Amino acid sequence: MPNVIGLNGDVVGERNAPAAFDRDFSEKLDVIYRAVHREFANTRAGTASTRKRDEISGGGRKPWRQKGTGRARQGSIRSPQWRHGGVVFGPQPRSYVESLNKKERRLAFVAALADRFANDAVAIFDAGDFGIEKTAAFAKAIFGSAKAARKGPKTLIVCRRGEPHAAAILRVSRNLQRVAVTDDGALD
Repeated sequence: MPNVIGLNGDVVGERNAPAAFDRDFSEKLDVIYRAVHREFANTRAGTASTRKRDEISGGGRKPWRQKGTGRARQGSIRSPQWRHGGVVFGPQPRSYVESLNKKERRLAFVAALADRFANDAVAIFDAGDFGIEKTAAFAKAIFGSAKAARKGPKTLIVCRRGEPHAAAILRVSRNLQRVAVTDDGALD
């Protein structure tokens, strides 16, 4: 059950975990794995490319005659066994996009968030009168000190969409390397 923390660092209340987190998600690790794998796969550009023998300029004529030279027969200087020749079965541009059912995506998100709640890795901050103008003051309010913000764990701050303090929170936190700010609509 995470505490609600004010900007001065004091505990101002408690928030119960949502009812959806009461389930046992230990058997859903495969769904979390597939969701994370999908996220990484869908960011791949898929632009790796090589040229085959027909895509390389030159090599139109036979380098030497078929018989009588004592050398192995050759038909083109762009064959794969030649230096500067074409590549056999090399990578070609392709899509790495993977799909996942909507209910599975939602289940993976809820399971991951439930795990964070269970391990007390979630803190809820009451922005109240957000009057912080400096990054150092924000780091001190959230982490206890600016040094802890640099060396501490990666932190994701989620603001409600349309919250009046969201722009100010983004501005004072964007220079903190291990802190990311997003709105609740960007979570999937």
